[in-house]
Amino acid sequence: MAAIEKVPSVVFKTRVRDESVAGPNPYRWEDKTTEDIFAGKKVVVFSLPGAFTPTCSSNHLPRYEELYDEFKAQGVDQIICVSVNDAFVMFQWGKQIGAKNVYLLPDGSGEFTRKMGMLVDKSNLGFGYRSWRYSMLVNDGTIEKMFVEPNFGDNCPIDPFEVSDADTMLAYLKGGKSAGVSEPRRAFVG
Repeated sequence: MAAIEKVPSVVFKTRVRDESVAGPNPYRWEDKTTEDIFAGKKVVVFSLPGAFTPTCSSNHLPRYEELYDEFKAQGVDQIICVSVNDAFVMFQWGKQIGAKNVYLLPDGSGEFTRKMGMLVDKSNLGFGYRSWRYSMLVNDGTIEKMFVEPNFGDNCPIDPFEVSDADTMLAYLKGGKSAGVSEPRRAFVG
């Protein structure tokens, strides 16, 4: 896993609400480039293996959502959750979780994740290729800090969640040390 300094250039296929679209489903496709998302902004990104999965749904996303105002107070313009899922899955997951502040960015083809060097095979869980769990601070497209979970590799028998959590990133931004991963914020059934 080679360290990169800038976020890779890709086009994300997203869905956006557009009231000019007729009918009961006023959404349309909108391409968003890496430049659209990161240029001139301080962004916290966290990536996870999948929507509707246990750790991602009980803690990873909910805790970033919960601490949103504290991140904003540290000068963060946006918090983004990336997953190798399509736009429809990310939208429905966000609705179920109640995500209002964290932007759920679909990496349906896994191109961004692959170019980040974070694409791993999770076929042992029936997932196929997904993102390894990590977080990063990005300033105007430049990666300032990354927290990558240990045991990076294909078909890892565990799902480490020790350093890509919201509390670790917030502690870094404040210049302190994290007390560790918080307790889950939501119950997960499934």
